[in-house]
Amino acid sequence: MEWKGRRQSDNVEDQRGASMGGSPLGRGGMRIPIGGGGRRGGGIGIGGIVVILVICWITGINPLTLLSGGDTGLQDSGYQQSTGGAPANDETTAFVRTVLAETEDTWSGIFQANGGSYEKPTMVLFSGQVSSACGFASSATGPFYCPGDRKVYLDTDFFRELDQRFDAAGDFAEAYVIAHEIGHHVQNLLGILPRFNQARQRMSEAEANRMSVRVELQADCFAGVWGKFTEQKGILERGDLEEALNAAQQIGDDTLQKRSQGYVVPESFNHGTSAQRMRWFKRGFDTGDMKACDTFSGEV
Repeated sequence: MEWKGRRQSDNVEDQRGASMGGSPLGRGGMRIPIGGGGRRGGGIGIGGIVVILVICWITGINPLTLLSGGDTGLQDSGYQQSTGGAPANDETTAFVRTVLAETEDTWSGIFQANGGSYEKPTMVLFSGQVSSACGFASSATGPFYCPGDRKVYLDTDFFRELDQRFDAAGDFAEAYVIAHEIGHHVQNLLGILPRFNQARQRMSEAEANRMSVRVELQADCFAGVWGKFTEQKGILERGDLEEALNAAQQIGDDTLQKRSQGYVVPESFNHGTSAQRMRWFKRGFDTGDMKACDTFSGEV
């Protein structure tokens, strides 16, 4: 990915080396899975979501006119800055700022084309642990999006783990991780994510997991849509698409469970299988159309 020399976003908070405290993550945060563990807390019923999405995707009606945005109304659990951390001008920071800028440009254009306005999220870089409106999280949580404060949280050491632990090296693999979390922000702006988080409170664990898979796969598809626009700019290099697809494969629920425990428990899946994640990212990439990302009707 030819990212150097391109615009960098100013919407980044570098909290690496910070000291913080709070309650555990679980109040609506949407994260990249890194093996084991559940999460989240999180309107209208799910049937209503399906109806609205079907109307939007099939008829082409602007979803921004049908879905109201908004966060979950959660309170910030506190943050105290301390000294230390990585320098603000390191290459990883520059990469993150550049990818975030590319997502800003893409989604601003898409929202504008549909008669809406894109609210840019903030990317928070942290090391070790962080406190957000969704609660306290450690690096073991993985990257996550918090609808309560509309921020994406990323411990940049995750990129090294993506390479060494998950065998998913490459800058476009890393960009896919960021774009997936930005996909959750898009869902939040469209009203999909807050409605899911509210409806989930009335679901059984199995039902919530099944719907969570659909939410996560849509974020993968939205990441693919961003990838298509990036390709059209001519900044993707040979092998970049394969890097993203490999990352999607390596962090599928079935692959993670096989790696960590030697067997899979399908009813516990909450992000989707490797095949599903690859398929939905590829659908977004092939079409470049968010209307193609209807994961809420039919089989996934």
